[in-house]
Amino acid sequence: MHFALDINPVSQDYVNHQIDVANDGGYSAVVILLDTPGGLSTSMEKIYEKELASRVPVIVYVSPDGAGAASAGVFVAEAADVLAMAPATNIGSSTPINQSGGNLGSDLRRKVINHFAAKLRTLAETNGRNGDWAAMAVRRASNLTVDQALQRNVIDLKAPDLRTLLNQLDGRETFRRHITLHTANADIVEASPSFFSRFLDVLIDPNIITLLFLAGLAGIGFEIFHPGVVLPGVLGAVALVTALFGFAVLPISWAGLLLLLLGVAMLVIDAFVTSHGAITVAGLISLVVGAIMLFRNAPSPYHVNLPLIISIAVVLGLLWGFAITKAVQVRRKPVSVGPQTIVGQFGEVRGDGQVFVNGELWRARPAGDEPLRRGTKVRVDAVDPSLVLEVRPIDEPVGSGQSV
Repeated sequence: MHFALDINPVSQDYVNHQIDVANDGGYSAVVILLDTPGGLSTSMEKIYEKELASRVPVIVYVSPDGAGAASAGVFVAEAADVLAMAPATNIGSSTPINQSGGNLGSDLRRKVINHFAAKLRTLAETNGRNGDWAAMAVRRASNLTVDQALQRNVIDLKAPDLRTLLNQLDGRETFRRHITLHTANADIVEASPSFFSRFLDVLIDPNIITLLFLAGLAGIGFEIFHPGVVLPGVLGAVALVTALFGFAVLPISWAGLLLLLLGVAMLVIDAFVTSHGAITVAGLISLVVGAIMLFRNAPSPYHVNLPLIISIAVVLGLLWGFAITKAVQVRRKPVSVGPQTIVGQFGEVRGDGQVFVNGELWRARPAGDEPLRRGTKVRVDAVDPSLVLEVRPIDEPVGSGQSV
């Protein structure tokens, strides 16, 4: 199987499934073509536990030329029954790092380093390889070329391609389980990550997850305030569900998530209150800080890109400021529709408590004590909630454009 991905829950499911397929199908061996910079320790542990439990011998081949097995990838490699490398490849650098990609604090560092050094030493020595170097890979981030690794018994073989490797392994007995390999001229059944697996691997990019989460909230919010549009709500729901998948895959900070929600809430609130942009600025700051904190519990490859998040916040702030400015301008404009527009208009009393204004008959009452007489010219002073006009008689003639 081809494994040129980060080590995460998506790649873990893919690798472990292929190992199960090999076991259920009675294959002679399962070969993992490994090229990875590392990834999540939880997924790493589940992969190497599956390797150790496999009834079928597991061969890890670091390839193609120029590939590498780094960080968590070293654990996957050393757990294999046979470990081989292609020319111009390397292996090592397994020192644990903190969430920011830096060194751990002194007390925690000792605990974590000792823990992973013992794990990797055990995996290497269980398969007859150099346990001292395995500990060095964790403690001092030691990294070896293929020739150095072969010379120091870190790997078992060097081979230019997979077919040559399988021919070299024919008749070899594995160190841990004493299984004799029969791989010469073997039929090779290739397996690569499906489009769906690669798609999911792309979706768990923290930048994409954050954007999908915000887009999902925006789409659903738009649908709530503008019911019946449908499309924004549907797309928002899809984006939100996809983001929740990412949250389930990667370890998230609840504080970061709450800050994101608070930032969105502040932007919405500022659309209904007068704060002269202060709440919007606070909301944007909350969004940026929340996005930075959201994946702080994940390794450094799974952190958001700070310049990207700041750029999005600036663009969002400009768009939101423009939208709110337009909304305020509309809010301050005189009413151009509705019954209030009739205030100040002129009309004529038609009797029975009715006046004719703007081509319509309205119920009316006098603004003073003088009763309304048929044919009297009046001006509308007000409209009460029951849509009865309050009118006042006028002495001057009705001007042009006035309804009589």
